[in-house]
Amino acid sequence: MSKFPTVLYRRDIYIERIKPFMQTPIVKVMIGHRRVGKSYIIYQLIEEIRKKEQDANIIYINKEDIAYVDIVSAKDLHDYIAPRLTDKKKNYIFIDEIQEIEDFKVAVRSLALDDNNDIYITGSNSQMFSSDLANELGGRYVEFKIYSLSYTEFLNFHELLNDDESLEKYIHFGGLPYLIHLPMREEVVMEYIRSVYSTIVLRDVVARNNIRNTAFLEQLIRFLADNIGSLFSSKSISDFLKSQNIRMSPTLVSEYADSLASAFVVHRLGRYDIVGKRLFERGEKYFFENMGIRNVVAGYKPQDRAKRLENIVCNHLLYCGYEVTVGTLSTEEIDFVCTRAGETLYVQVAVELSKPETIAREFGNLLKIKDNYPKIVVSGERSFENTYEGIEHIYIRDFLTSSVTPKIV
Repeated sequence: MSKFPTVLYRRDIYIERIKPFMQTPIVKVMIGHRRVGKSYIIYQLIEEIRKKEQDANIIYINKEDIAYVDIVSAKDLHDYIAPRLTDKKKNYIFIDEIQEIEDFKVAVRSLALDDNNDIYITGSNSQMFSSDLANELGGRYVEFKIYSLSYTEFLNFHELLNDDESLEKYIHFGGLPYLIHLPMREEVVMEYIRSVYSTIVLRDVVARNNIRNTAFLEQLIRFLADNIGSLFSSKSISDFLKSQNIRMSPTLVSEYADSLASAFVVHRLGRYDIVGKRLFERGEKYFFENMGIRNVVAGYKPQDRAKRLENIVCNHLLYCGYEVTVGTLSTEEIDFVCTRAGETLYVQVAVELSKPETIAREFGNLLKIKDNYPKIVVSGERSFENTYEGIEHIYIRDFLTSSVTPKIV
């Protein structure tokens, strides 16, 4: 029986999402950037299986382990797994970082033909998975996005109190799970995050997409890190870079931005017309999946507090399972329009609510939406009263420790 690392810190939100599909012929696909903890979710799933079936037939391949270096093609993958299958009981097949295997989809399709095979795969490129597996498997796979640690997970992993000092650490260093093994000193943590960032960019962006102009790519990443939460099109980014003597066509900007989103360096949020109930073809906002990576790129400047706050609110909404877009209401902008299980939530983000004009703007935009879905304002200060004309205010730490299910007003 294979031995796997003991899972000391559990991420049960993902296990609960995956559980309904376990022991079915539906392929479970977990995607997220490198070092986000996908392997440990696999170990946790294996623990769950062995609790019920001690002698379960577990077949495990990790393409980052040199032991599996010879598995480079779909045929190699099939030839490794086939002799390890049994028809006497379920075969639990786990393949970690499967995108390193050429034409992996062919082998997965073949394995999925047998209902006795319970298949789990992870990868670091969303575009390749969604296109390739959709074509090969049709409706026989389900995808789970694995994100950096949420604030609550960060507190649990690091055994911290829920206070402003802990929140500052979370915003500064981000939620890479491996940080629990390092002293929480800036020079140590940021050096590790820098190495993870370099690996993601080199292996999952540059190599995966055959990008030649890495200098332009770095400039684009820096631009996005400096302009979190700003509304852009590929052309407007190209025009700005041109003003800085960096010539990059809108087409190239779009291609590079696509590659960054596919590798989970950034989230790209489209723009949604609240009245017309449609997505605009142009204009989007970019947020970083991991705040530590963003801060490695752009630095941790006091004047960026509002940008960082908006980014962690976006990340928490995604972690909680929402589909998130940027809202447009006539000439007004709603920071986030969020949908989940047929329900909608509107969210505004403000660093502070001490000035009457700020209060009027943040709450006023939400008051103009004439439906009965919940609307909240998240801010970086606790002192403001809980509601304003029926719209709920939530302090950022309370928001980050919630599952975002406010009362419908």
